[in-house]
Amino acid sequence: MTDSVSRTRSVFTHVLIILIAFVNLAPLLIVVSSSLRSPGNMTNPLDWFNEFSMTSFRSAFERMHFPTALLNSVILTGVSVVFVVLLAAMAAYPMARIRSKTSKFLYLFFLSGLVVPGQMVLIPIIQMIKDLGIPMNQYTPILMFITCSLPFSTFLYTGFIRSSVPEEMEEAAHLDGAGLFRRFWIIVFPLILPVTVSVVITQGVWIWNDYFFNMVFITKASESPIPVAMLGFLGDQQNPAQWNVLFAACILCVLPLLAAFLFLQKYFIGGLTVGSVKG
Repeated sequence: MTDSVSRTRSVFTHVLIILIAFVNLAPLLIVVSSSLRSPGNMTNPLDWFNEFSMTSFRSAFERMHFPTALLNSVILTGVSVVFVVLLAAMAAYPMARIRSKTSKFLYLFFLSGLVVPGQMVLIPIIQMIKDLGIPMNQYTPILMFITCSLPFSTFLYTGFIRSSVPEEMEEAAHLDGAGLFRRFWIIVFPLILPVTVSVVITQGVWIWNDYFFNMVFITKASESPIPVAMLGFLGDQQNPAQWNVLFAACILCVLPLLAAFLFLQKYFIGGLTVGSVKG
């Protein structure tokens, strides 16, 4: 009797998992199937893969000026992530090593940045940028990306350094005459590679996909990254959205991120979990 009940529970569990997986994968299948249709093929989206055409991809590639938009996204994401890694790692190192009230206060100060989203203080930030004479161009969102990414990145770095970087190695280097900066860059920074990759992926993904800050600060179409360049596919009352082309543009936007994640996957999982063990 017990074996029968256990077998029934196992079957029910597997069926439930399959149903949940199907519900989660169905929207993705609709996107892929619709992107492989010609722009005029507006048949039932649940009729999957009834046509295989690259017309929608070609239309999306040309209309959004994909090479230019891709270059703009790479510049915005790359520059932002590099500064986030450098600033967060250097800020986390003393907070992880110095045990004092000041260090604890600074750690909590950085964590408080997770509570207040940048969108809430956008108006005073824009006013401050104008007062400082900073021009509004394609590089202005980088300031917001760096500022909004530092709290979480510092949290990851601090926990990882405390839990996974032994102080004995730094003490040995100190006895050999290595200074503070040399100990950090030669000893500590190479050891925090897993959490660095985690920061690159977690912050790089939202910076790559961000629409809000890019829309606020960038005014020229030639400087627009991929999320803003996709606005032309949404349509209006006179020109309805071409969903097949829009889905193709979404896939073009995701492909670079997917390639980066596949390349860095083995570092990402370990770095994200280990880096958040201690806070």
